[in-house]
Amino acid sequence: MSGLRYKDKITLVTGGSRGIGKGCVEVFVENGAQVAFCSNDDEEGKHTERDLNSRGPGESWFIYGDVTKEPDIKNIVEKTIEKYGRLDCLINNVGTHPPPHPIDEFSAEDFRKLIDLNVVSYFLFSKYSLPHLRKTAGSIINISSLVGNIGQGQAVTYCATKGAITSMTKALAIDEAKYNVRVNSISPSNIWTPLFDSYLKTCPESEEVKKGFENNQLLGRFGTIQEVGHACLFLAADATFCTGIEINLSAGAELNYANKNMRPTTS
Repeated sequence: MSGLRYKDKITLVTGGSRGIGKGCVEVFVENGAQVAFCSNDDEEGKHTERDLNSRGPGESWFIYGDVTKEPDIKNIVEKTIEKYGRLDCLINNVGTHPPPHPIDEFSAEDFRKLIDLNVVSYFLFSKYSLPHLRKTAGSIINISSLVGNIGQGQAVTYCATKGAITSMTKALAIDEAKYNVRVNSISPSNIWTPLFDSYLKTCPESEEVKKGFENNQLLGRFGTIQEVGHACLFLAADATFCTGIEINLSAGAELNYANKNMRPTTS
């Protein structure tokens, strides 16, 4: 028990019942934290809560909510404070990646909905959490994406939302420094999640496509949701002189020149 790195600290994770969010909840509970997390899937959320509480040594607590609705976001933060009395860390994680399309096939409404989920939810969770984080000199950790910096084909709307998260992180770090609240971000490359699994099942040559995604990283594999959780734990518990930084959790995916010629071959 003495080795627990976030013992009795209060953490709120958005989208914590699956994927990267679940990895974050799991790692923080393993390190003694009391973790509130939200999801719009009641069954999945309750299952995650039961599973992690059976293992401990920390605690998880599921709150149902739709993070595209401001009243739900406010309620999730308020319920966390009512139960635990304070907040030490907010992990903004919830989001999605649309299927690949060129800009011609995205509508303005598609883009607006993605912004609400991937960006506005981060803004609102931060806004409602900060009065409590200022009291504890806590921190915010935003899950961005490597492609917010380096771009990605057929993902113009997704890349735009993740670039916004990276910029928001830096701006908020400046504003909140006077309260000793640290704001940092993590930009993963390919992490194995249910969303990735669902996408690959739609691909005709799924094993070949999967291998290609693995080979995007110098280490030749997907990252795990637990590895993202451990990076978040580092920022929350250990990186006390870091604010406004972005960690590329990418296994070197952004490194090394490669053939990127997208032009059609001419005869």
